[in-house]
Amino acid sequence: MDICLFIVGQPLKAALLINYDPTGPSRLLSTIAEQEGILLNPIELNQFVDFIKRDKPQNESFSIGLNQYIMTSVHENWFCARCMNTIKHAGEGVIIVQTTAFILIAMYDGSIAAASRAMAAADQLSWVLARKNF
Repeated sequence: MDICLFIVGQPLKAALLINYDPTGPSRLLSTIAEQEGILLNPIELNQFVDFIKRDKPQNESFSIGLNQYIMTSVHENWFCARCMNTIKHAGEGVIIVQTTAFILIAMYDGSIAAASRAMAAADQLSWVLARKNF
């Protein structure tokens, strides 16, 4: 599945596409469908997937790899978060988009302007996923 490869670079530094079906049996674990710009394994994403399953994004933080994130805004099927333990002066953030079968994690470096560009890229990828019935 090469659909997320075209967006990594500017404005995104990394993107992950995770198979996720909240209505499926609990024995079916979420798996990484595609990743670019970051190397994670499903075990490293367990805490994040548990965070998504709890469905209370405003009340707690979550981890992706070594980074700890806190929510900054929540919308209908997506949310934004900022990295709390970054060493980068401009900061880091993620945009998480949920489709019917996947979770898209779009990672970026920078602050408000970078977040706006990253959101546009994540929105474009979500649109492509929706057209492919994901």
